[in-house]
Amino acid sequence: MAADDAAAAGLFEAALALPDACRWPWDYARVRFAYGQWLRRTHDMAGARVQLGAALETFEDRRRADGAARRGRAARDRCLRRPPRAAAAPEPLTAQERQIAEPATTGPSNKQIGERLFLSHRTVGSHLYRVYPKLGITSRAALRGALEGLSGAPEPERAPGGPDGKRRNGQPAE
Repeated sequence: MAADDAAAAGLFEAALALPDACRWPWDYARVRFAYGQWLRRTHDMAGARVQLGAALETFEDRRRADGAARRGRAARDRCLRRPPRAAAAPEPLTAQERQIAEPATTGPSNKQIGERLFLSHRTVGSHLYRVYPKLGITSRAALRGALEGLSGAPEPERAPGGPDGKRRNGQPAE
């Protein structure tokens, strides 16, 4: 404020006493807030409490109104969304995903599956994480039924290694 302390109280009171001041509640609350801060600095705690409380009430009402408007816009946007498209054909499992998913139906841990397939348990978990949405399931318990529901007979479990029975490093598979 540009006025000295002697004139400030009168100016705040005059601003709050204007006949149409309540038409602009946000600005009116800001004046009450500034007046409350000034009263607090001058150690008039009772007067400051009245002004700051009234300003706070207006600010909270405004915040609630803004929140209600925001929620209303969100609800309108949800109503205007396009209806979901028909479900696309499920994405087929890759050979490695299927190779990992099949033993997972019988109960071994990711670590045990990884040891059998010479993969990290984290890699096994990652593949299973990608398999679940492809099959439309959310748990390992539903994996067996989902794999049985896939078209075609399940692929036989292959021995680790390439077609010649050797691992990538040239050593024979166990």
